[in-house]
Amino acid sequence: MNSLRLLSFAFSLSIAGAANAATIAVVAPQNGAYEMLGLQIRQGVKAAAAKVGLDVMEIHESCEDGSGGAIADGLVASKVSVVVGFLCTETLADALPTLKNAAIPAITLSSRSPILMEDALKRGWPLFRMAPSENDETSAVAEIMLRDWKGLPFALLDDGTIYSRELVDRVRARLEEAGLKPTFTDTLRPSQEQQIALVRRLSRTGVTHVFAATERNDLSIIARDAAAEKIPLVLMGSDALRAANAPVPLQPGTLAVALPDYAALPSAAEAVQQLRAANIEPEGYVLPAYAAAQLSAQALEKASEQSKPTPVVMVGTTFNTVIGPVIFNERHELQDNPYRLQRWTGTDFVVVDKALN
Repeated sequence: MNSLRLLSFAFSLSIAGAANAATIAVVAPQNGAYEMLGLQIRQGVKAAAAKVGLDVMEIHESCEDGSGGAIADGLVASKVSVVVGFLCTETLADALPTLKNAAIPAITLSSRSPILMEDALKRGWPLFRMAPSENDETSAVAEIMLRDWKGLPFALLDDGTIYSRELVDRVRARLEEAGLKPTFTDTLRPSQEQQIALVRRLSRTGVTHVFAATERNDLSIIARDAAAEKIPLVLMGSDALRAANAPVPLQPGTLAVALPDYAALPSAAEAVQQLRAANIEPEGYVLPAYAAAQLSAQALEKASEQSKPTPVVMVGTTFNTVIGPVIFNERHELQDNPYRLQRWTGTDFVVVDKALN
């Protein structure tokens, strides 16, 4: 063990306090670029832990290469039962081998790396992902279009960014495998003050439905200009539409395939009230972290009852949480795709059943 790891290990122990078998650790940034996200995770875990009777140990995640090993050493020495957080893939890659030896499950709320997940499955690492997988958004968009847009002239638009281009390419491949081809495809120029030329081009091709993987303001401009040109278009965007409604407001009726507003779910009502009473706004990672702590308590109880390692009982078990039932499949990922079709009302997105207006 090198000197850096020894120092980090000692620091981990110094902040551990009197950890015991019912301790959940939160590994998340406490400063730097990701400080706010780390705070959301800590707030959610601590609020839930207070309700379910778990002690909490907080450890700073620096996201630096090579830092995960020392964190894992501290977690094992402190005899924590579950670890939640891990915003950074760099931390996980180093920590997981040590956590495997101690049968301590690691629940990541953000890492979507398919390579890390493949490595974890191959090597038996106890990694569980509450973040959507890379393919969940693709699958949801393609399934909705195959269900609702068959026989309709539609376009696929990307904005030239890697995320947008890859999402549209994957969606197009899924559609074409099922025999559904777009009428029109194009790359739009993002961050423009107007998109009249694009709107007219869509009209000339006879397109009536458009999926555009672009930022919220870009889609807002397309919708505004289509309305001004009296060109009826059904517009659908990706999870990127969950952003500020400015400077150009999104047109009511615009569709999004996105993660739901967890704070609006009936299952979250009590937790939302609890959090707001403590001056914590249930946004970002707060409620997913709350859910992670809830399912951790349930998994520990089940593992104790069955005399099995906690990672073993976490596969295939239904955990009731503030964000709804959570089930990890055999790949340690969410069994149910969390993306939902939603429609903008003018004030918020609401889940809907159909993509047709």
